[in-house]
Amino acid sequence: MKNWVKVLLFCITSLVFIGCDRITKDLAKQHLMYREPISYFHNTVRLEYVENTGAALSLGDQLSKPLSFWLLSIIPLIFLVILFIYAIRKVAELKPLKMLSLSLIIAGGVGNIIDRILFDRHVTDFMNIGIHNLRTGIFNFADVCVSAGVIMFLISYKETPKAEPVLKVDE
Repeated sequence: MKNWVKVLLFCITSLVFIGCDRITKDLAKQHLMYREPISYFHNTVRLEYVENTGAALSLGDQLSKPLSFWLLSIIPLIFLVILFIYAIRKVAELKPLKMLSLSLIIAGGVGNIIDRILFDRHVTDFMNIGIHNLRTGIFNFADVCVSAGVIMFLISYKETPKAEPVLKVDE
């Protein structure tokens, strides 16, 4: 596959996942805000609207606005820009699975940063999965993208064939 095609697919994929994140968050605001949680599959999947000003599991929720802005918006944005530059510069070397995983990570990160910047640190979360009292934290589509991207990236390293050592036989 030509490099420009890989870059184009990478950018389109990232934009599609960012768009899906925006749409699902807007739908959550329209249909879940100010309502009781909606339960599916005997409460295995629960949809409930929450605005999170912290990171995962509300970590950093009590940070001051300026510190929160830097730690949860600017520093991650810098990391994502570096990751984007890495993906574009290494496009010839990266397999499609790695490119897709980087696209997911970047899209998910950008999706949550958009919320933090546009909505005064408030990220819309609305999905919760679990059985009885054993439950995940409440998360969103962007979180799913980041998690799936990291898992795919790790799997792509496992699939990369290692160079086999050359055995020398003494005669």
